[in-house]
Amino acid sequence: MTNPLIESRNRFLTENPARQSSFGEREWGFIRVGNQGPALVLIPGTLGKAEIFWQQMEALANRARVLAITYPDSYDMEEWSQDLEHLMDEAGFESATVLGSSLGGYFAQYFAGTRPQRCRMLIAANTLSSTEFAKQVPPYSLDLANAPIDALRKGFADGMSASVKSDPDMADLVGMLLEDVNGGIPESNLRSRLMAIKFAEPLPAVSLSPEQVCTIEAADDPLIPPPVRDEVRAFTKAVHSYRFLHGGHFPYVVRPGDYTMILEECLGLKKVPDASAGIRDL
Repeated sequence: MTNPLIESRNRFLTENPARQSSFGEREWGFIRVGNQGPALVLIPGTLGKAEIFWQQMEALANRARVLAITYPDSYDMEEWSQDLEHLMDEAGFESATVLGSSLGGYFAQYFAGTRPQRCRMLIAANTLSSTEFAKQVPPYSLDLANAPIDALRKGFADGMSASVKSDPDMADLVGMLLEDVNGGIPESNLRSRLMAIKFAEPLPAVSLSPEQVCTIEAADDPLIPPPVRDEVRAFTKAVHSYRFLHGGHFPYVVRPGDYTMILEECLGLKKVPDASAGIRDL
C-alpha cells in the first residue's frame, strides 16, 4: 500500500539530498534551498529530520533562503546553539526567522534567548516553555541512557497507533513517522533527542520584541495540553499566535498550505491581516 507523504518526501530528497556538517564530534544534517529572499531556519521535533519540512521548502524555494536541520548525537542546547550559529554562518545568514517545532521549539526559544542578534523572528510551534511536566511522564521519566531501545520505540508506536484509531486521516503521517521510530533515526540519536528535553536547562527570557515573536499551536495536539500552550504564549509574549483547529502535533505535514501561509506572513512575503493580533484560528 502506497503512502503519498512518503512518496512526496522521497521525491524531494532525491532532488535535494541532505548534507552533513561537523563541529567537533557533533555531526549535523541539513538541507538548504533557495538563493534569494529572507532567511528561514527550520528545526524539527523529537521525530523528524530536516526533510520533514519538505512541503514548506518546496513552496518557498524561489522566494526565501531556507536552512532545515537534523540534530546530532548530543543533547546540550548551548553546544547546539554554537553549532547553529556556525551553520547559519555557512549558509550566509547573519540573522534569520527561526522556527522550531516541539523539541525544536524549545531549542529555538533557547537560541533566541541567548542569541537574539541572530533572530529576526522567533516562531515557537507546538512546543513548551518548561520541561517540568514532560519529565514526569514516559518516555522522559525512564532511564533514557539505559532503557531498552525497543521499549522506547514501542512507546512511540503505541501512541501513534492510538492516534490513528481516533483519527484515521492521520494514517499516512503515522506511517511516515514510524520510519523514524523503527530505525530512520538511529538509536543513539533518538536517545539524545529525548535526553535534550529531560535534561534541558530552564529557558532564558526572550528579549526579542513581542512583534518579533509568534506561536503556532493546534487545538487537537495530543502532546501539548492547553495549559502548556497558554504558558508558551505568556512566556514568549508573542503578538501573533496561530491555532490550527485540526492539525495535531504535526500541522506542517498535514496542513502544509496553511503552514506555508504562516511562514509567508512571518517572512514578510504576504501581508498580515490587520486584525491578526492575538490568536488566529485556521
